[in-house]
Parts: sequence; structure tokens; C-alpha cells
Amino acid sequence: MNITETKSIKTFDGFTKYFEHDSNITKTKMNFSVFTPKAEVKNAIIWLSGLTCTEENFITKAGAQAYLKDSNTMIICPDTSPRGLDLPGEHESYDFGSGAGFYINSTTENYKNNYRMYDYIKEEVVNILKENFKVTDISIMGHSMGGHGALILGLKEKNLFKSVSAFSPIVNPTKSPWGQKAFKGYLADEKEALLYDATELIKTGITRDDKILIDQGRSDQFLEEHLLTENIVNQARESGQKLEVKYRDGYDHSYFYISSFIGEHIEFHLKSLNK
Repeated sequence: MNITETKSIKTFDGFTKYFEHDSNITKTKMNFSVFTPKAEVKNAIIWLSGLTCTEENFITKAGAQAYLKDSNTMIICPDTSPRGLDLPGEHESYDFGSGAGFYINSTTENYKNNYRMYDYIKEEVVNILKENFKVTDISIMGHSMGGHGALILGLKEKNLFKSVSAFSPIVNPTKSPWGQKAFKGYLADEKEALLYDATELIKTGITRDDKILIDQGRSDQFLEEHLLTENIVNQARESGQKLEVKYRDGYDHSYFYISSFIGEHIEFHLKSLNK
């Protein structure tokens, strides 16, 4: 795929870089950032960001470069939605439309031609890693809306991703106001929502053979209403899905929290990628 580098900054003897490309799936120009260590790259971690984020947030705030600098693993951070459109209702709120693609394939009339973030990650981002960066194995993680994305992609495409983790994920979006609003706007049939809900997927027997890692701050302001962590804990226990949830006392939903524990998640993924 043709990708265009727009910026490059030396970082820990590697490089933090920004790219843009024309997407065949979203039919828009899409942006992403990467960190590539000084060693020859063999593997990659995909990071999916949360509501309102772009390709900038994680790569500038999380501090992941320091934990990847001596590895053969890069990280890629795609934008969270198509850009440059003016669809009905697209720019009216922070939790739907631009910056809020929810990593699903839309089927509603206004959004079905562009908002196909599930396929964008599964197909184009993966192909960019393999074709342009010569990556062999891939893991996936994310935060909040992006944690939801990492979980559903990691469950449904388990042969594509070596390991899965999430910070503060929306684990049961069909029961969450964030998810309910987004799915109503993106999906023509409400039954389609169950195909993009990690808790519901596990309930139907779509599981992984390895352990999923979830990180959750106990002082997260969105925990009780939107994230619903205990729902996936209970369903995983019932369905036999191996799941580790690390609850962090006093931590919130922010990148201050993510940066405090990103090293543990990168170590988790490197173990799988280097097997």
C-alpha cells in the first residue's frame, strides 16, 4: 500500500513517525503514527485509542517507546474514525461520528460507505504492517472505546492477533450508554450490535485459548455507567475464557493512568510475540 511519511522524530535511538494514506475501505485519507525501534522490526502491536482521540494521543502521552526501544517490535496507532467528511450528525457530539468510530462496520445509510473501522484495522492496518514494515506477528491493545475494539477484534480474529489487552475497555457496549448511542447510529439492525460486544461474543462461545489482560482504575469516573468491567469478568468465568483483570486503586481513565502501567502491557505482548 502507498503510505506517505509526514513527520519523523528520533526517539530512544529509534523513530516516532507519522503517516497518511488513501483508504480503500473508509474512502477517505487516514492517518497513523508508529514507533520503530533501532533493531530490525519483526513484530508489531496495534494500539486503538478512545473517544475524541487521533493518532497523536497515545504516541505522545503513553511513554511506550521506552519499553520497546530494545525490542524487535514496533507499535502502530491508527486514527479513531474517518476524517474530512460532513455526514449528518457526524460532528455534533464527542461520542458519535468523528473521533468515535467504535471499530465496527456501519450498516446505516449515512455511515455505511465510510465508517468501516473494523475492516480498516483488520485489513488495511494489518496489510500496512505486513507489506510496508515487513511484520510477521501482531498483537492488539487499546483504551476505552479502543479497548472495546481490541477485545472484539482479538476475539473474532484470534488467529490474526497473538495476544490481546485493554485499558478501561467498554466491555459490554450493548449495556453501556456510549455503546447504545453509537450502535443505534451505525447499525441498521439492533441485533448486529451483539456482534460487536465482547461480553456477548464470549457468551456465544467466541473465545481465545490464551489469557486476555484487562487493566482498570478503581477511581475511573466511567467505570460504573459505561465500562461495566464486572460483566465480562462474570461471563468469562462462566464461559471458561481465561481473563486477568488488574484493578488499580486510585487510578482514573486518563493517560496518566495508562502511562503508569503501559510497560506491563508491552511486556505481556512481547512474551507472546517472541514465543
